Amino acid sequence: MNVKTADIKELESYYEKSGNQLVVLYGRKDCKKEELIREFVKDKKFFYYRCRQASAQDQLRMMGKEIIRQYDVRLQKETYDEFFNRIKSGDGSKLVVVIDEAQYAMKKDETLLKSILKLKAKRLYPGPVMIVLASSSIVWVEQDLEETFGDEFKKINGQIKVEDLNFLEVVRAFPSLPVSECIKIYGSIGGVPGYMDEWNSRTSFKDNICRLALTDGGYLFDMAERLISSELRELSVYNTILSAIAQGHNKLNDLFLTTGFSRAKISVYMKNLSHFDIVEKVVSFETGGWDNAKKGVYQIKDTYVNFWFKFVFPYLSDLYLMTPSAFYDAHIAKELDDYLSRYFRNVCMEYLQLLNQIGKVPFPIHKMGTWIGKTGNVDIVAQSSDRQNIVGLCNWKEPELTMQMCEDMYETMQKAKINSEHFYLFSAKSFEADLVEHAKRDTRFELIDMNEL
Repeated sequence: MNVKTADIKELESYYEKSGNQLVVLYGRKDCKKEELIREFVKDKKFFYYRCRQASAQDQLRMMGKEIIRQYDVRLQKETYDEFFNRIKSGDGSKLVVVIDEAQYAMKKDETLLKSILKLKAKRLYPGPVMIVLASSSIVWVEQDLEETFGDEFKKINGQIKVEDLNFLEVVRAFPSLPVSECIKIYGSIGGVPGYMDEWNSRTSFKDNICRLALTDGGYLFDMAERLISSELRELSVYNTILSAIAQGHNKLNDLFLTTGFSRAKISVYMKNLSHFDIVEKVVSFETGGWDNAKKGVYQIKDTYVNFWFKFVFPYLSDLYLMTPSAFYDAHIAKELDDYLSRYFRNVCMEYLQLLNQIGKVPFPIHKMGTWIGKTGNVDIVAQSSDRQNIVGLCNWKEPELTMQMCEDMYETMQKAKINSEHFYLFSAKSFEADLVEHAKRDTRFELIDMNEL
């Protein structure tokens, strides 16, 4: 089980506050919010109800049955007011009321929200209560919740978004695996707890991808499209756009020329994908070299969706005709290292952030990003509040990080108008001997082997 301790602590902090609390807990499907809830309520008095996709009347009937069963009471009326009147902790402790997948009920029956607000206001239950509205619909929480609550939105005490695990947490989840294998996992399925639970650390990366993603019936076989269609309609349009981005058509005009959709239509659909955490607009780190920067670049944010549309979706016919192993060798193996370079850079950024937290960098880092140029990128720019820079260079796929790569980096820095007295060079494999000797003489250089990450 991969549950973020930070999320548990945040829930606990609301529980410890005096008075009644109303908290929204949400995250993508497979974020394991259910395990998080289970961990949170295990030593508390609680009532848990998971909403179904059902009619308003059926939802009411099913919750009523669970109230009767848990509290051994007779209900006078079949209303949410009556239900919350009958819940109890049995002592003076704070009662936790969890309404999971709340969007299914609240979209169809506004009386549930009214009753929840009465419950928070101590009009239905006299004892202290913490109400948790949980949801696996990011779109509902981030787009519709404020409208649903209207003027009462301010009554929500907090929102907790269950994010994917970061790289360090992925490494901790697979303690027997080398860092290189963890980077492959992180770059293919991301830090999604539900996906990671399906990963078998005793078999190879290839075997896991073949079993989970390339075998009909595998846990991830059609996950990318199911994820998108769970929140968004017109899957064919989204598939077309995502496939184009995955193949490198990452600017609005490129997408217009490739897909045949109008720019206005693409913009609307990109906005929807962005709200759902599937796509993001990449903003180049702000420097003086704005004229040489590449602007308006999109990338697929969701790691597994990116993997699927890069390696599998374009070759779907082969997926059904070839064995998973043959498909992997034909369509994934050759380009995997190129693809993983982006995720290695993310890992290196995370490492720098950790160094920053423990005061092991030359100055406190205020912000960090990538400079994206028309003819080359600066992998990492980490800047202090007074605009001192650390520049990072990340090599995942080449056998060595070389002096020539550094020279190329200097040229790109000139175009970006970035100056730095500190260079952090990350390599997944090794460093050229000349560069190692140079770094011994030049204290501006830090060479970081992947196994140190």
